[in-house]
Amino acid sequence: MIEGIFVEGLIFSIMVLGILISYRILDFADLTCDGSVATGAAVATMCIVNGLGITVGLVLAFLTGVLCGLVTATIHNKLRIPGLLAGILTMTMLYSINLRILGNKANVSLVRVETLYRLFPEAFPFLSDAVASLAGTLIFVLIVKILMDLFFRTDLGLALGALGGNEQVIISQGMNPSALKLIGVGLSNGLIALSGGLLAQYQGFADANLGTGMVVQGLAAIMLGEFLFSSNKITLITLRAILGGIIYKALMFLGRKYGYLIGITPNDFKLLTGILVIISLAVAQTRAMAAAGTARKKALSRIENGGTENA
Repeated sequence: MIEGIFVEGLIFSIMVLGILISYRILDFADLTCDGSVATGAAVATMCIVNGLGITVGLVLAFLTGVLCGLVTATIHNKLRIPGLLAGILTMTMLYSINLRILGNKANVSLVRVETLYRLFPEAFPFLSDAVASLAGTLIFVLIVKILMDLFFRTDLGLALGALGGNEQVIISQGMNPSALKLIGVGLSNGLIALSGGLLAQYQGFADANLGTGMVVQGLAAIMLGEFLFSSNKITLITLRAILGGIIYKALMFLGRKYGYLIGITPNDFKLLTGILVIISLAVAQTRAMAAAGTARKKALSRIENGGTENA
């Protein structure tokens, strides 16, 4: 049971990392996530069902997610449409595309085919099936995290971070912000689709409605992670996003298991998630205002002390 919570949280954390890129690093409000996670699940599932293999399925899921992000960024760049609306348009179109990928079916089962979560127990025969699935997922997520950390230490990764902070800095350095948005939003949705491909294999099916409400859940996980500790280092930023994803899934599990004691049902989870995000935003804003006030007081104190010494 506990292993299952961690597996779900780790799979979910890959999607959280994708949302982290668009919302936190790029400062790009992207709703493509709700469609691209289902696209990744659909592509990986159909590849596996049709005998192309697990590796090919996950690679194609990632690349298809990148393509979804490129569509959103292109609509935003070329048509001068706000990122939020561009994401909504892509998400809406992806619903029909996902049904096409699934052969015009609402869902496709993976019960009778070999998936990654049937290979993990074979790779770790000395562990129970649940622990083996957890170990395999943890290794997979760590590889994704390390690659992401390395990428954001490159010149291109640093440029993406600067783009979210101040676009004028990028322009002054002779870089093209539109091209950087294509790369950043594409990478974001690639990770989100990869998460969908893993999730489909873990739960045993792909569903066209898989991505409903994923953006809000991802934002809630990011904010939960940010409550753990503050840091500007990319390694710690990605770590807290992963921890936030695990904590969010654990909270949802506790809500499903013990929520009845206080009258909470699964129908209330989306309401609670929205409230959690609102509270997190309010707390974050309060913290920022308090930090700014403290900094202002310190600056005034230094000025006064300097003036006293000069006198």
